[in-house]
Amino acid sequence: MTEAAETHTALPEPAAGEIRLEAVLHALADPMRLRIVTELAAAEAEQNCLAFELPVTKSTMTHHFRVLREAGVIRQCRRGTSKMNSLRSRELAELFPGLLDAVVRAAAGRHGDCRTAGDR
Repeated sequence: MTEAAETHTALPEPAAGEIRLEAVLHALADPMRLRIVTELAAAEAEQNCLAFELPVTKSTMTHHFRVLREAGVIRQCRRGTSKMNSLRSRELAELFPGLLDAVVRAAAGRHGDCRTAGDR
């Protein structure tokens, strides 16, 4: 690998068949994690953790991302020193049809944005 080559390291996450509804619902129940999910749903591409302006400490933000990843809601990958985040929309839609879209729509509706995870 050359110096210019970018390294991509996926962080541990459950396989699609291991994602449990109760873990997903728990992850989505927290307002900060729900905010992360709605921002990811509205994004055109994966987002760096630093792109999120949450009113919490860095360690608390790290905790929220870890909960979402371990529940199977998001995928995280290291790119150099950055952690990039994306929703696991397709897998969640296959396992729990309509759930993520309904949650994102309800949360976004409170903020005037009706874009769903499926619109990405």
